[in-house]
Amino acid sequence: MSNLELAPSVMRFYGETVNEDSRLRSSADGRMELLRTQELLRRFLPPAPARVLDVGGGTGIHAEWLVKDGYDVTLVDPVPRHVESAAAVCAAIVGDARDLREPDDSFDVVQLLGPLYHLPDPDDRRRALAEACRVVKPGGLVAAAAINRYASLFEHVTYAHLHTERIRDSVSKILQTAVYDGVRGFTLSYFHRAEELVAELAASGLTDVQVFGIEGPAWSLVKAAEQQPGEGPTDELVASAMEAARMAEPYPELLAASSHLLAVGRAPA
Repeated sequence: MSNLELAPSVMRFYGETVNEDSRLRSSADGRMELLRTQELLRRFLPPAPARVLDVGGGTGIHAEWLVKDGYDVTLVDPVPRHVESAAAVCAAIVGDARDLREPDDSFDVVQLLGPLYHLPDPDDRRRALAEACRVVKPGGLVAAAAINRYASLFEHVTYAHLHTERIRDSVSKILQTAVYDGVRGFTLSYFHRAEELVAELAASGLTDVQVFGIEGPAWSLVKAAEQQPGEGPTDELVASAMEAARMAEPYPELLAASSHLLAVGRAPA
């Protein structure tokens, strides 16, 4: 990824193959991810109309609710198709998390709800977090999401094919290396452990770093119900899984069971 180019498989995946907006709106675990991300961020966001830089903000699915909440949002994403869609929601520009065009100390909040997923090189992740720290105001909030190291283990049980040799070998490699090569299905991606994500934010200079399991320990039950024949998960099952996510927050050993992680920290005042 020289000259800060995004890996070709990532550009293809988001530029041509998948609609990330649809996943977060239509799949059961995607809806849980969206709602819990909102719920967690609203605990830490400063009052509106604070300025929010949504780095790797995709089509604007998070910018949309932030704008409705009264925030002044600017979105940056490397995928032109995403930026075109997001422009209907907020100010949106093509850019890279590792080399932001925004001036120093210019935003109250910087969120990276995706960039760390696709930067397997630790130097690239350090650059992205350093840029977030540069453009956030002193005392401002930085929030970063990550895919959990063990997410693929839980997910591929829901598809009822983890026991097949190809999938077992693929998931085993992710567990061992923390990287998926993007050869088929998903794209090039990095899988964090919770303590690793916290350490990366702290190493960037952020203080008061906290980490949460976004979907919590029961998300895969909801996804499994959606994959089985029939009408899918009931509202009651989804509500119970959401409550499990909240109840799990004081217990760091349960972080390993979530699909995604969200870490928040403060720039030094």
